[in-house]
Amino acid sequence: MSRYPLSANLGLLCIFDKGETDGAFGPRHLVIHGWRVRGELDLDALRGALDDIVERHEILRTEIVREGGEQYQLVHPPCSPELVLHDLTDDGRPRDEQVDEFVNTIEAGRLGADQLPHLRAELGRFDDRDGVLVLIVHHTAGDGWSLHVLIHELAVSYARRRGLDVPALPEPRQYGEFSVWQIDDLASEQAEASRGYWGGKLRGGRMLDIKADRTLAPETAAVYAVERFLLDAELTRSTTELARVMHCSPFMVLLAAFNALLARMSGATDLVVPIITSGRADQSHYETIGPFFNLVPLRTDIDGCRTFSELVLRIRATCLEAYAHELPFSEVVAQAPEINKTYERDDNAVCAIQVLQFPGMTEAETVGDVEYAEVRKRTKSCQDTSDIPNGVLWALDILGDGEIAGTARYNTEQFDRETMVRMIEDYRGILAAGLADPNRPLWAL
Repeated sequence: MSRYPLSANLGLLCIFDKGETDGAFGPRHLVIHGWRVRGELDLDALRGALDDIVERHEILRTEIVREGGEQYQLVHPPCSPELVLHDLTDDGRPRDEQVDEFVNTIEAGRLGADQLPHLRAELGRFDDRDGVLVLIVHHTAGDGWSLHVLIHELAVSYARRRGLDVPALPEPRQYGEFSVWQIDDLASEQAEASRGYWGGKLRGGRMLDIKADRTLAPETAAVYAVERFLLDAELTRSTTELARVMHCSPFMVLLAAFNALLARMSGATDLVVPIITSGRADQSHYETIGPFFNLVPLRTDIDGCRTFSELVLRIRATCLEAYAHELPFSEVVAQAPEINKTYERDDNAVCAIQVLQFPGMTEAETVGDVEYAEVRKRTKSCQDTSDIPNGVLWALDILGDGEIAGTARYNTEQFDRETMVRMIEDYRGILAAGLADPNRPLWAL
């Protein structure tokens, strides 16, 4: 069995280790995506394709050893992932609505970090040619980007097992190889310069948090819920247009409104707000499955910021600096350990945000004789869903139909649903006001 050192990200997850029942290594710290599949499925070929994926990618059968003072990756031999079948009976509602509920049900499931492989598939079928395939990976073995790599490879492998003329997949780079590469990369002059940047940028700062509805009792297990919402096509169009005019990305505009919301809720002007990035700075590992995602703390001083457009410009400058100096979060914290103190509080919670940007297979795509279309526009909230290690996580996804699908994931032991709903509506109002008049005073948004 092969053995690799931990990546910086796996080392970070070990900091949030709360054992086998909760936290980063708990059975609900999962990444879950669904794809609508149209076409007659050969279940034997699908099982074989799942086996192919586990054999191709070592991380899906890698144990994270963290006992006896040692921490490392230990790769096990290939093993077969479970494929669970479900019959979805039409009940008169639109099938997309039933698919949304089905994926919510899967998100309430469990997959232990000690269970190999770290992959499970669940297939719900309305009939022989229409269903939804949900892929579940433990977060210690993958991330959202990984699942998009995985569904593409699964589709190709399935088609080839069916004897269809689909090009073979290239040999994959392994996550363990990335972990070794990263050790050298973090010893480079560029990494050392980035450490200097973060040490100066974050000196004296702390991660911004918001007041919880309840103090989290010691040893209380988290119970996460997700509140889903949509930003309409007009808001999306206006976001994109302002981004074009101000030479920034739509994410920067959306992040500016998020910062304005947190400033209003906290009363702070020195904002350290974490965002989630893909963490894939090394292009040679774009097609590698593994937990690459990275937490990047963005510090923006909005004192004296007069208008929404000024806020967008400050956010743009902060983002561009951070992107140029991105390091794994554990390396950043080593330069400014005080920023992490906020996570030790039990009466507040840190809010992070990400805009989902994944490679390929996000719109309907036919591979072989099956069409795959990611289930992205979801509107059904759920009081029982997969966990995050700590805090509140927002995610925004700019859809092909011109809307933005949003989620707010939160611990129900800390927050009431009404608090999240109010937070979402306040965000919608701030964004709409800022887009309607970017020169409107910031305090009046």
